[in-house]
This record gives sequence, C-alpha cells and structure tokens, in this order.
Amino acid sequence: MKFHKGIIAGVILLISACNTSNPDCRSLPDQLEADSLRQIAERTAIEFSVNEDQVINQMKARIGMFTEEEKSLWEKLNWLEYRVINGEKRYFSRAVTNLDRIRSFHFQRAARDSAESRDPEMVERKKHTQEIIRESSSRNEPVLPEDIQITYTLTVQPDAVPAGEIVRCWLPYPKESHQRQTDVKFISASQKDFQISPDSAMHRTIYMEAIALKGKPVIFRISFSYRSSGHYFNPANINTEPNNNNSALYKKYTSEQVPHIRFTEDVMQLADSIAGSEETPFETVRKIYHWFSNNIPWAGAPEYSIIPDIPDYVLTNRRGDCGMQTLLLMSMLRYKGIPVRWQSGWKVPPGYKNLHDWCEVWFEGTGWVPLDVSYGLQYSVDRKTREFYVSGIDSYRLIVNDGIGGSLYPAKKFLRSEPYDFQRGEVEWRCGNLYFDKWDYQMAIEYGK
Repeated sequence: MKFHKGIIAGVILLISACNTSNPDCRSLPDQLEADSLRQIAERTAIEFSVNEDQVINQMKARIGMFTEEEKSLWEKLNWLEYRVINGEKRYFSRAVTNLDRIRSFHFQRAARDSAESRDPEMVERKKHTQEIIRESSSRNEPVLPEDIQITYTLTVQPDAVPAGEIVRCWLPYPKESHQRQTDVKFISASQKDFQISPDSAMHRTIYMEAIALKGKPVIFRISFSYRSSGHYFNPANINTEPNNNNSALYKKYTSEQVPHIRFTEDVMQLADSIAGSEETPFETVRKIYHWFSNNIPWAGAPEYSIIPDIPDYVLTNRRGDCGMQTLLLMSMLRYKGIPVRWQSGWKVPPGYKNLHDWCEVWFEGTGWVPLDVSYGLQYSVDRKTREFYVSGIDSYRLIVNDGIGGSLYPAKKFLRSEPYDFQRGEVEWRCGNLYFDKWDYQMAIEYGK
C-alpha cells in the first residue's frame, strides 16, 4: 500500500511515543512511522470491507441488472470505488450507494431536479431559506433564530479498554464567537470533572475522563443549549472593495495549509479556467460555486485520515462529500486571492441532523459571508433562492470548528480518529487511540428550548 509522505509526516506529529503493540505501552521514536502506517492500514481495511460477491449482490439490489463490461467501466472511472488489499479487491463500504448517486447525477439530471422538488428535506430547506431572504431584505444581520438544546452521548464498547484504565474523551461543544450562534449554555455532564476548551480554540471541546469497568460500556454524555440564526447577504449589497493584501487576515486566509489546502498545478489551472478574466471577488466565487453544482456530486467519503490529498481526490474522482468539496473550494479561492476559512460541526434541521462542513468567505467592506458548497444550487427559477447558499446559511447549524487540524484541549496524545475535522468526538486511553469502530455516538435534539 502506498502512502503520501505528507500524511505520514502529519500523522507522526499527532502520535506520542506510545505503541499499542507493546504490553507496557513503551515505544522508541523510530517506531512512530511504522505505528502510524499500521493504523492507517487498519483504517483502510475497515473502510474497504466489502468483497466482490457482496458488492455484486448490493448492485443488483440497488441498481438492477448490469453487464460485466459496465461494472469494469464503473471501476475504471472509479465510480465503483475499490482498493486492492492483500491481493484482493475490497470495495468501499458505500461504493454501491455512491455509484447510484453518481450515475443519477450524470445521466438523470431532469429526473434529479424533479425529485428534489418533491424531497421533504429539500422542500423544507427551500421554504426556510426563502423566509430568511425575505427577513433579510433590508439588512445583513442574522435572522429567524432557533433555540436548540442538544444531548450528546458517546458510548465506548464494553472491554474496549481494560478494566481499571482511564478513558479520555473529547466531545463537541458550541463556539461562542459567531453572531449566528449565541446564548450558549452548559446544562449538564455525565462526569463531575470536565474541561471546556477556550472559545479561541480551533476545535471547541468538552473533555472528560472515566474508569473502564469489566463488561460495561463507558458512557460520556453532555447537554447544552444555544441559539442559531440564519444569515443571508444579498449579492447586490456585498461590497467590492479591494482586499488589504498586507493585512494579517488576508495573509492567513489566502495561504496554503497542507496537506488539504494546496495550490497544486491542477487546482490552479482549474480555478483559472473557471474564473477567466473575472476580477470581482464575489463573481469569481459565484462562478466557481456554479462549477461545483454542475460537476461535482455529493458522495459518501472514506475517512479523511486515509486520504493523503483531499482536493486531489475530488478532482481525480469528480465527487466528494461536504468537507471534501469545501477543501477543494478553499484551495481554489485562496489561490485566487480570496480569503476563506473553514467552518464545521453539524446540520441540525428537524429530522435531518448530520455531520456537516461549510466555509465563510471574506469580502472587504462586508466581512465574513457564509457559503455551503455541497448544498449546491436549489431547484428554483428565482435567482436568490437558487443561489442562496452562495452567500447565505440556514438557521439549523451547530458550529464547533473554525479551522482544520488544530490541537485538542487538553492535548491528545495519540493519532486522532479524524486528524483534521472534529465533529463526533475523540477517545483514547494510555495505550492508544480508540478508533470509530470501538465506540458510537448519538445526538438528541429539542427545539424551542
């Protein structure tokens, strides 16, 4: 298996001098790279766990009959994603559902648009965003606030950690430095002692510890409330003042951040070809946004920790989930000299909660404007409704992160399950990280609290 040296270097920085293969948890520095590669290989095997017979049965159930030639073509295009592990084809766990989405995106556009107009989530989203536009007609302030209370539970499997050992856990907690997310209130925690990270931390967390008991799950639970508002910036009112290229903000948010915000030759050529001679920042953003909606379908993604270069993955495979699309978009905009920063956490509309990533774009004279590239253009003849997510965001968000690849608080000793983003939580004990297959999470949401 081949690994990109950039991800290896990044992984090593996140690993302590501990090796879980040693009974006493001691390790030598020269074992770190081998340990990081072992963990990535194990994670890859989890992600690519479906054998050929299984994938064929899934395809028949999902898309109907197909020929061997069609299957070979889909594999060549990487629409049916697999890797060769120990000499055997192993397919991505969501390869078949992704194949169905990708085929629909490319060959059934009219049917897809029609389906969107009937999809309950899309119908509610469109209605909500139209209300935000109406409420925002004369101002650029947050509108339509929603009071939200969340109870978040992380459950470690019984005996995942030996009895008597301390389990360390970080759970997501809402940021307080955004005008769209206010009135954050801590309600309760399952452990008496806990630490809430400073709001200035890139990833907002609440940290707790518990002792593992034989045959029992280890449960961490927190409750909090906050107010989330929608925000829409009418493109006609977005200032087009030139950026201050000497400002700290400009330099920070137009720079590369390897391995996943990079100005590669492919990224630069694509951004230049889309933007053309356009010099107005917002119109450049709009052009690139339209390109994503017309060319990059949403698809389930392997865990980011096993992907060495996420923008390259999106460009090569012409698909990506919300975070993958956002990282490519950010690479393109930063290369074009348009400041942009990461934002992520959860989307929390009633009945449709999920992990989610988006970003904010800086326009001099206006400020930070939210943009959600993976939500794409809405099916509407009204331009403001259709392009809402180019310069707007709905009221149903939980903001946890302002960037990627930051340190947790307190610092985590071992390679994180998700080294770049933070949404589900992180868990470890003195002998190593506990990966996603060793624990589960659940979010319960109450509205109007």
